[in-house]
Amino acid sequence: MGKRLIINCDDFGQSSAINKAVIHLLEEKKVSSATIMTVAPGFEEAAEWAVRKRQKNIGLHLTMNSEFDAIRWSSLTGDPSLHDAGGHQFKTVKEFELTAKTGAVLKEMNAQYKRATKAGLILSHLDNHMGSLYGIETGRSLLPQTLWKASRWKLPFRFFHNVHKEDPILGSLTNIDRSVARGAALADALGVPILDYLLQHPFHLQPGETYASFKKSILDKLYRLPEGVSETFFHPGVEDKWMRANIPDWEKREWEFRLLTDADFAYAMKDAKVILTDYHYVRTRLKRPRISGVFRLLRELLR
Repeated sequence: MGKRLIINCDDFGQSSAINKAVIHLLEEKKVSSATIMTVAPGFEEAAEWAVRKRQKNIGLHLTMNSEFDAIRWSSLTGDPSLHDAGGHQFKTVKEFELTAKTGAVLKEMNAQYKRATKAGLILSHLDNHMGSLYGIETGRSLLPQTLWKASRWKLPFRFFHNVHKEDPILGSLTNIDRSVARGAALADALGVPILDYLLQHPFHLQPGETYASFKKSILDKLYRLPEGVSETFFHPGVEDKWMRANIPDWEKREWEFRLLTDADFAYAMKDAKVILTDYHYVRTRLKRPRISGVFRLLRELLR
């Protein structure tokens, strides 16, 4: 299989600055795919372009949070358990996990899926904004329900079979291996194709971080990429006055766009023998036998 990498742009549809960056990167084939936010104010612009260009690599970014003061949005269903006192989706994942009713979340997932498909998008996969469905803050995971939806919609989902120990975020978490094993076994049992690895980098600007140090960290990651199919995701934005005034850590978004168009990044991909791959490969090549997933899931639950 070699080393294959999916490069996904999250937050497509969030704002004009994000849309411009994602559209450029997709048109230039610098990235594999993007995932769209149906609840965000830039959704119509992003969806219109994707449908007009017949893009087949747009996934659904299931969105349960609205984190920035300057740009707030509400759920599509309007359920009170999904909103703060101001009528917007919660700013933090913890608030969402503590307050959202499971039935309301499932209805909201359906509404977001229906809005995307009604707009004419042919979805390639699913993922989740801010990791709100994984139980990362309180342990209240909605991953089983999300994988069930992915199974019904016949879409791959951003989850993974293995933890890459060099990953600065996932590799640092204690007791993650058992949770990952259970989630992966459930995905296999439901017939949902998932990744071999998920690779992350800090979303926020780090103390003392510069473009040069950020670039080096990502290029180093390419040379240490594990065998199999991995995904890493970015939140790129073009230079934009509004974004600089209103979005925290706007520098990181501009850096991510700059990196993905940097000739050194393209060279490192080629030099490290990394194949740019998309979720169509995951859908057709990484779907595992469901019966073995069932047996693995039973073993994990009985441990």
